[in-house]
Amino acid sequence: MADLPDRRLLLVHAHPDDETINNGATMARYVDEGAHVTLITCTLGEEGEVLVPDLAHLAADQTDQLGVHRITELDAAMAELGVTDHRFLGGPGKYRDTGMIYNDEGNADVPPDTRPDSFWQADLLTAANDLVPVIREIRPQVLVTYDQYGNYGHPDHIQAHRVATYAASLAAAPSYREDFGPAWDIPKIYWNAMIESRLRDSLRALREAGDTTTFEGMDPEGPLGPFVTPDRFIDAIIDGRAYMDRKMNAMKAHATQITVDGPFFALSNNNGNEIWGDEGYRLVKGTAAPGPSGVEDDLFAGLA
Repeated sequence: MADLPDRRLLLVHAHPDDETINNGATMARYVDEGAHVTLITCTLGEEGEVLVPDLAHLAADQTDQLGVHRITELDAAMAELGVTDHRFLGGPGKYRDTGMIYNDEGNADVPPDTRPDSFWQADLLTAANDLVPVIREIRPQVLVTYDQYGNYGHPDHIQAHRVATYAASLAAAPSYREDFGPAWDIPKIYWNAMIESRLRDSLRALREAGDTTTFEGMDPEGPLGPFVTPDRFIDAIIDGRAYMDRKMNAMKAHATQITVDGPFFALSNNNGNEIWGDEGYRLVKGTAAPGPSGVEDDLFAGLA
């Protein structure tokens, strides 16, 4: 792409809606600041639950048209955030949503039977080769994806992490696939992170208000599970309070997946802006450039 802005951000997510929950405010901020924001979504989310009764027939065990519908939801969500460059890995529907189960520890896990076209079963090199040309085309200074556990164990999140990590490495090698364009080494790579202190503070506020069920009744003083990142590992926090309305509107666009008016996301409109307003990141490649607060407040910090 010719004449790209000086700052370019690439995000790799597993399903439609993951991007808004994790990075909606970040995406809206950088669009507003004139950066080029590219979203890659790896599946159509065909195996998701359908929370809208009138659309229940779209489910995978009925007409199996949920994935096609979720394309329209993603389009609407990105319009709310201002993101104009959003694509599906290898094209819409190339990789099927794997689905998930909960294991004995209460964490997401791989279903016992997965389809051959599922993202979990995708050949890693084949999937990476669908991303390498995008990296070399966009030449992002910043890549955002999941950690090695996919934040909470969903197999497609884990696979998205693997594909993004491998593709970033391959894209940087001048001798690899010259037909994909000139090599590009992404200077900074981040993993999404749920900030432990923000979650604990919001859980305390909920419990004090009499809500004992949201976040599955988690004890704000007890163990929180692998999806939470201790504050000492947080390298960047994007303050998204100015973008909360747009983030919540983008969430509403994912209507089959998210009930924004329920207690889980009602936090965002009341005393829990720390959870959904502040978006945390772990820097796993590149040099941190922390600000006065001790963490970065800009993912492009320190880059020329």
